[in-house]
Amino acid sequence: MLEKFFKLEENKTDVKTEVIAGLTTFVTMVYILAVNPGILSVTGMGFGGLFTATALMCILGTATMALLARYPFALAPGMGLNAFFAYVVVSQVGWYTGLFLLVIQGILFMLLALLKFREKIFEAIPKNLKLAIGVAIGLFIAHIGFQNAGFIGPHPATLVSLGNIKAVPTVLFMIGLILCGILITLRIKGGLFLGILGTYVIGLGAQLVGIYKPGEHGYSLIPTGLVSLPPSLAEVNLVTNFDMVFNEVGGFAEIGVFTIFTLFLVLFIVDVLDTVGTVIGVSEKAGFVSEDGKLPRVGRVLFSDAVTTTVGGFLGTSTTTTYIESASGVQAGGRTGLTALTTAALFTLALFFYPLFSVIPAFATAPALVIVGLFMCGGLISKIDFSDMNFTEAFPAFMVVILMPLTYSISDGIVFGVLSYVLLKVLTGKVKDVSIAMWIMAVVFAAKLIFS
Repeated sequence: MLEKFFKLEENKTDVKTEVIAGLTTFVTMVYILAVNPGILSVTGMGFGGLFTATALMCILGTATMALLARYPFALAPGMGLNAFFAYVVVSQVGWYTGLFLLVIQGILFMLLALLKFREKIFEAIPKNLKLAIGVAIGLFIAHIGFQNAGFIGPHPATLVSLGNIKAVPTVLFMIGLILCGILITLRIKGGLFLGILGTYVIGLGAQLVGIYKPGEHGYSLIPTGLVSLPPSLAEVNLVTNFDMVFNEVGGFAEIGVFTIFTLFLVLFIVDVLDTVGTVIGVSEKAGFVSEDGKLPRVGRVLFSDAVTTTVGGFLGTSTTTTYIESASGVQAGGRTGLTALTTAALFTLALFFYPLFSVIPAFATAPALVIVGLFMCGGLISKIDFSDMNFTEAFPAFMVVILMPLTYSISDGIVFGVLSYVLLKVLTGKVKDVSIAMWIMAVVFAAKLIFS
């Protein structure tokens, strides 16, 4: 049955190889069960419900990819997208209204995927700006990691400066960052997750000997158990809390059309950047891309991503996307959806280990944020054209990269990147370089700055 459905022999693989590959993918990305609830809980929503929502989306998204597209790609709430949702979307429109926007976004993405229009919109955005957005989000995530660990903090004169690096949680963070770095350098599978777990164990030891003091340095790191039923989704899901949509802020009229458009645009760009970029990169590595540069069943891949985002909005978590960690499974020999199905099954088991994940503190997950930020920047920053010979491309990209972390806003970075791109092109006689999509964005963003 598995052979026939996944065409294992045709893809030159077998059940054992696929299962091992699925296990490899799971180990490399299971850190998301601790990190995503940690990021989203800054909004005030319960960590337990967010944990369950995160796990369910990993299960549903990855299983959908396995059965519909039949590729070894795993899905989970996207890094960068979760930070944008928690720190920008929720702050402007509220938690439940933000989830409702994700549902609408997912439905729109499904339509665009079916009409094969999603890639065309993505292609209309200049390459330099797309690369810059990826780099800037990486810096933004790293900034959040350093901040959560107390490694950086506010300063009355310089706004931000080095934090109290002698504080116990910050010292534990620095140890964790070194530990994660060593594991990744040694190419140990699941280095990030093992680094998080190792940092937690070191912190637990520090509590037991009295160095880390609950109450003074944070909550107790001693779990109340190991296995339990998953926490309830009652607090975080949109289905049972739909009456809260718009009540948080007074409706669309009070939110404003410019705010809604900007949020949608950022969610769209970042999600497509994540999904398309990851799928292309992993597919190239696995040899799925044909000689003419096309990926078979790419529509199903994008549709799986869109469906999962829609369901995720109802369940209570941020946009779900294809994960770059899927490459680890491909490297281990995974070639079919059986790899992804194995990963989904393992996330189902992880769903019952909430007591362990619930006591992993910010100082243990912060190193993962910093390193994920590095990974997002590292593969993209060298591809940005920053040469002075191409200033109309370089400066807008620089505006995105520098403003996103400094303004603590993904949307502000994109707004000024787009506006500077269009203005420079127009004022230097290169109007033909500006696509219709860029014109529309520039007009809307300019109106937002003027009237909001």
